[in-house]
Amino acid sequence: MIFFRIAGMFLIVMPVTFLTAFFSLRLTFDYPHILREPTDYILRRFAEGGSRLIVFWYIFTISAVLIIPMALFFQLVFVEQHRYLATSAAVVGAIGGLVQTMGSLRWVFLVPSLANQYHSDRVTPATREAVTVAFLAFHRYAGTALGEHLGSLLTGVWTILISSMMFSTPLFGPSLAVMGIISAVGILTGLFEPAGWRLAGGISTLGYIGWAFWLLIAGVLLIQV
Repeated sequence: MIFFRIAGMFLIVMPVTFLTAFFSLRLTFDYPHILREPTDYILRRFAEGGSRLIVFWYIFTISAVLIIPMALFFQLVFVEQHRYLATSAAVVGAIGGLVQTMGSLRWVFLVPSLANQYHSDRVTPATREAVTVAFLAFHRYAGTALGEHLGSLLTGVWTILISSMMFSTPLFGPSLAVMGIISAVGILTGLFEPAGWRLAGGISTLGYIGWAFWLLIAGVLLIQV
């Protein structure tokens, strides 16, 4: 039962950390909408945010790191009944947390330097162009490809795997399982945003918020065991 409570602890700490960082970034940086804005606007807003904005991104990155132990401990709740499915879920969830961490780290260690160089009083046009190229390269690879696309895909799949096991677990039951699946569908909808579906980003955001509360409920149930 000690592993259940450890899993429950991660299931509470992770979404609380995520929601704190998410809404802080939404209020101060217009996240996630700002991710689709031009480079000049993004770097200017980042520079204006100062050290406080970097702290918010650091907290956001920590929430991604916490997905890894959360996934590894949560599978222990189901491993007796669903050995292979639980193990698969742990692997998918941990990799999802890893790629989301990789996507978020650029805001903590790379973008601050790029924003300072871009808005320096002594910046040359050539330097500004080089900064733009560097930012876009990491933004599209580490951000769009890894963090947003692959990270969301793996998180959605992990949530569906966990939810499918919840149906046969009396501690959780069908209602929480359905909530997880709905959240996962919302998260996975975000994968269609690059194809031009404008509503996909907003639906994905709502999916992540619902996902966080789904985790919280599961965590509260586990620590009471």
